Amino acid sequence: MTQTKAGPDIAAGRLPEDAYAENFSDLHPLLEPHEARVEADRCYFCYDAPCMQACPTSIDIPQFIRQISTGNPTGSAKTIFEQNILGGMCARVCPTETLCEQVCVREVAEGKPVKIGELQRYATDHYMAGNDTTPFTRAAPTGRKIAVVGAGPAGLSCAHRLAVHGHDVTLFDARDKAGGLNEFGIASYKSVDDFAAREADFILSIGGIELKTGMRLGDTLDLAGLRAEYDAVFLGIGLGGVNALGIDGEDMSGALDAVDYIADLRQATDLSRLPVGRRVVVIGGGMTAVDIAVQTRLLGAEDVTIAYRRGQDRMNASEYEQHLAQTNGVRIVTWAQPKALVSANGAVTAVELERTEDRSGMLAGTGETITLPADMVFKAVGQTLVQTDLGGALDLEKGRIVVDADRRTSLSDVWAGGDCVSGGEDLTVTAVEDGKIAAESINAALSA
Repeated sequence: MTQTKAGPDIAAGRLPEDAYAENFSDLHPLLEPHEARVEADRCYFCYDAPCMQACPTSIDIPQFIRQISTGNPTGSAKTIFEQNILGGMCARVCPTETLCEQVCVREVAEGKPVKIGELQRYATDHYMAGNDTTPFTRAAPTGRKIAVVGAGPAGLSCAHRLAVHGHDVTLFDARDKAGGLNEFGIASYKSVDDFAAREADFILSIGGIELKTGMRLGDTLDLAGLRAEYDAVFLGIGLGGVNALGIDGEDMSGALDAVDYIADLRQATDLSRLPVGRRVVVIGGGMTAVDIAVQTRLLGAEDVTIAYRRGQDRMNASEYEQHLAQTNGVRIVTWAQPKALVSANGAVTAVELERTEDRSGMLAGTGETITLPADMVFKAVGQTLVQTDLGGALDLEKGRIVVDADRRTSLSDVWAGGDCVSGGEDLTVTAVEDGKIAAESINAALSA
């Protein structure tokens, strides 16, 4: 397609057919057994391991690595699953460079940490390759029924732990399949071969969990009805709304929500049929911004820019993710915020950015502007809780659900976890921990 001044250049099939499989191949291929043993032998097996302290789910990292080093990957996986039933996905998407690996003694001493994430994947993939079910046995049925709303990481973690305790769980999700952001919201090269769906099936294999899809809180479900029907309710509903840029024209053709496009990409059976602009601008500075920027480059976009309103050191995306973007040809422009979208015939053709600066800790525009040509502008400035879905029944803080240390909400029979709760880190691993903590609290409450 030829670029003209009359409209944007958006097209599918920008690359040769074989390029898509190569571009979206596994970011970190699975370690071979010998590689895993060699890497495991680098671990000092610290007694008071800082890596374990840094893991939100408190996996016994020295123990699982020792088990790999002694040729027992099955036992290693069981050690991981005891604390994190989504250990396979977390091994793929966790920012280990800012969690366990950042505090690894070898990182501190040598600048080269043990590859904890890759070892965790080695063990969990080994186990899942040979086992269709989790290494847990359900307790005797308790006769208690719990509703878990949201089949993302928090909901799956909570449902599995409750099922292990013998409770009957109904797992609801608005989408047509389980997985949440693991299935619909992360970069394809981080989770290949339909892993998110396979992991969800693995978790549900425990039994006692009924999955009901196409069921959305605030639409086909309401909180009052769930509380009346079930002994307890867990909400792992994530953040269903997308923050607006707050500028004119952001609903025009070519101005898109990054999360929606990533979902379409994740579910696409033929990436060569997915349209992408020749020139792409992404507004935001988090993981989603990096994911959409890199993936549009891999789809064939020639010029991709991330525009972030503060300095690069303030970006929520880790240094590793920023480097990943840059090594894939993505330009990062900092201290620039969107001011206006430029259009022709109702479609985006450029984005006007205003330079910003820090004035005594406050972000301020300088009045200087730059204009970047764009066929597509992606909004990746965060997501919000759709509060109307809750019917005004729960206490909120800064637009998210207030919970206590046990993930209990202001209603005594309702718990919550994951991105929808106040004070979280919006990470898969913290969502898993929320679900686990809530499940233990629910079990204790129902057993009292």
